[in-house]
Amino acid sequence: MEYKVPIETYTGKVKEVILGTGKKAVKVGGESILPFHYFEGVAANRPLIAMEVDDNAATSWTKWVVEPFKDVVSDPVKWAEHCLENGADLICLRLSSTDTQGDNKSGEQAAELVKQVAAELDVPLIVYGCGDDNKDAEVLTAVAVACKGENLLLGPAVKENYEAVARAVAENGHSIIAQTPMDINLEKELNVKLLKYLPPERIVIDPLASAAGYGMEYSFTIIERTKHVGIMFGDMAMQMPVIADLGAECWKTGQAKTDREQGILWEGVTAMSLLLSGANILVLRHPESARLIGEAIQQGAAGGN
Repeated sequence: MEYKVPIETYTGKVKEVILGTGKKAVKVGGESILPFHYFEGVAANRPLIAMEVDDNAATSWTKWVVEPFKDVVSDPVKWAEHCLENGADLICLRLSSTDTQGDNKSGEQAAELVKQVAAELDVPLIVYGCGDDNKDAEVLTAVAVACKGENLLLGPAVKENYEAVARAVAENGHSIIAQTPMDINLEKELNVKLLKYLPPERIVIDPLASAAGYGMEYSFTIIERTKHVGIMFGDMAMQMPVIADLGAECWKTGQAKTDREQGILWEGVTAMSLLLSGANILVLRHPESARLIGEAIQQGAAGGN
C-alpha cells in the first residue's frame, strides 16, 4: 500500500509585513503552514537573514566576529555593504552608542546616522535601540521622524515605552518590533496594545532569543507556540512574523569567545533551531554562519517547490 503523508490545513495565516519602500521593499511572513511544512501548503516568503552593524565600531564584540569586518567597523555604510556582499537580505543597525552608560549619543545624532545608512543601502533597514527603555523611546522617536516614509523596522517597543514608540512609528510610516521576555501571555498582551496604534501588517514579534546551551529551548518553545496559536488556532493577535535577534547572545558565550569555529557553529546551530521553530527573520553577526544558514534556507525552499 502506498504511504500517503497526512495533510493538515489551518485556519490562520501570518500577516505579510512589507519592509522598505519601492525597489527596496521586501516581504516577511505570509505563511499559512508551520515551518517548512511545504507539503501542506505554501509559505509566501522565505525566511530572511539580517546581519548586524554596530554604530559604536563593535567595541564590545568578540574578536572573531570583528575580524571579518576589521577594515570597515568604523564606517557603518561600508560595513553594511560588506554584509550584503556576504549574503545578508537585510541590515540590522544597532544604536549602542546611545546607551546612557556609554557614549550617550542623542536621538538627533542617531537619527542622522540612520538616515545616512538607509539612504545608501538598496535593502530595508532594521534599527534596534540600546536597550534602555527611556532612551530608546527618545532615540527611536527621533529616528522615526528623521526617516519619515522609509518604512524602517524600529524597536524594541516594550511594555515600559510602547506608547511613545508606537505613536512615532505610526505617524511616520514605519513598522515596529514588539519585544517581550519569553512569555506567550506577555507577548499577546503587548500585541493587543500595539494594535490600537498600528495594523498587524506593521508589527513584528521579538520574543527574545537565547543561545544554544543558554536557554535556547525556551526561545524555541515560545516561537513555536506563537506560530501554533496564530496559524493553527487563528488568533489574530498572534499572527505577526517573528524576528530572532540571536547573534549577540551567541557570541557572548564562553564557548564562542574561546574558539572561532566553535562560535560560528554556536551561532549556526542556534539560528537553525530558531528557524525550525518558525522565525521569519534571523539577526546574525558572522558571515560564515550567515552563509551556512542561507544555504539551509535555500535548500528548504527548493524542497518545497
